[in-house]
Amino acid sequence: MTFVLTTRAELEAHIVAGAIHDSAERCDAPKCHPETRVAVQDDLYSWIVHEDAASETPKKMKWVTGPAGTGKTAVMGSLAQRCAEDGILGATFFFASWSASLGRRKKTALVATIAYQLAQYQEEFRNAIFNAIDANPGVFQKNLHVQMETLVLAPVREIAGHSNKPRGVIIVDGLDECEAEQYHDTTSAHSRVNPTQARTKEQDQLEVLQVLQQASLAPAFPFHILIASRPERVFREFFDPENNPDCFAPKLDLNQDYNADDDITLFLEAQFNRIRRRYNLPSSWPTPKAIQTLVENASGQFIYAATVIRFLEMGHKETPRVLLDAILAMKKTTSNVNPLKQLDVLYSHILESSPDPLLSVLWITGIDSLSRFAAFSPSTLNVNLLLQTDLESSEAEHVLGNLHSLVRVPPPSEQATTLYGFYHKSLLDFLGDPARCEGLYVEETEVDVFVWEGFVRACSSELTNSTFPRTPR
Repeated sequence: MTFVLTTRAELEAHIVAGAIHDSAERCDAPKCHPETRVAVQDDLYSWIVHEDAASETPKKMKWVTGPAGTGKTAVMGSLAQRCAEDGILGATFFFASWSASLGRRKKTALVATIAYQLAQYQEEFRNAIFNAIDANPGVFQKNLHVQMETLVLAPVREIAGHSNKPRGVIIVDGLDECEAEQYHDTTSAHSRVNPTQARTKEQDQLEVLQVLQQASLAPAFPFHILIASRPERVFREFFDPENNPDCFAPKLDLNQDYNADDDITLFLEAQFNRIRRRYNLPSSWPTPKAIQTLVENASGQFIYAATVIRFLEMGHKETPRVLLDAILAMKKTTSNVNPLKQLDVLYSHILESSPDPLLSVLWITGIDSLSRFAAFSPSTLNVNLLLQTDLESSEAEHVLGNLHSLVRVPPPSEQATTLYGFYHKSLLDFLGDPARCEGLYVEETEVDVFVWEGFVRACSSELTNSTFPRTPR
């Protein structure tokens, strides 16, 4: 028993619990609205369950892709829940570049987190994994290929002849948000690392893809692997049938393979029904034409529809009817270059509702910057104390009060331990592209100065050693 507890603790110390589909960190993660994305989920579920029977040489790795806002994470989250309920979910890992958890932004704990979940999937598998850790105590300091072989593939082969062989799916979402891991010692005077040769995120993403492919090609490996990401170059080239003709199942493109208009319509109608009940609005609101306009503006991007609904519910002084009229009055744009143009217009409209839009942008980009700073305790309270220019003011409410449809603001009781969040990464993409956000664009150097000035104020006020609260660990 002591051996099991010690080994379990060693494994748990190297996982990222927040990356698992049903973690507390993902309690507000997007899920498909009931009765939406049914065809997509059914197709993926069928591939997971029936692919082996349909092919003599099953292809156990599949790519789900689509532009920002098409609902990839919602589909993967809902599919993971369905598979878990049916007992065929092996493991999940949801990357998130906006997460305050460093582990969800890096590759480091991917294999350990997968192995941890597989150890709970079946008792024989658990025993084989624990034995592997006991025999290889330094495995967590090895590269991902060695970790995959030691923690997953060797245990799979060990139990391969057993009658109750495990089966199911491993889901990895948001791999395009995996950031580069740097290993060199920057403190050493003898370090010969050239900063221009620092590892890129594309290299780490490719490494993850290769490690997962290594698993999928192992004859005894009983799991299918689903990868969800935006269609960035590293993924397009890796999954290109001409480069790897026999390795992968056909990709699934949420934007090209499925028409999301009916699902977006169903989502909007359900949400408007709820808003009508809450505000006692007539059943004739909004008109079918208004819903049709919103669906057309969405251009297949669920994030547009979700942002509209949050904007109507954010607690403005104006009624939902007035706010919707303002959205519908926005000039319709058409662009072959930027398919998210209408979302950009909506983002601009919401940001400009702030009393000081540029200061709000500085806060948003500053929050994102601070969430990546390992030495900073990433709580909302600490961010507020650092960024507001007047410590006695309520500047955070002033600049973010109208932006709750874009920024997830923790309730006061949780602000000492919880960081601000963003509903979708596309907001940061928008603010980082001057061609898209135009007059709202803030240079990265301006953000650095804004944050640095906050640190200077904190130091000069001796906040760090006296009144500056520390987040409990």
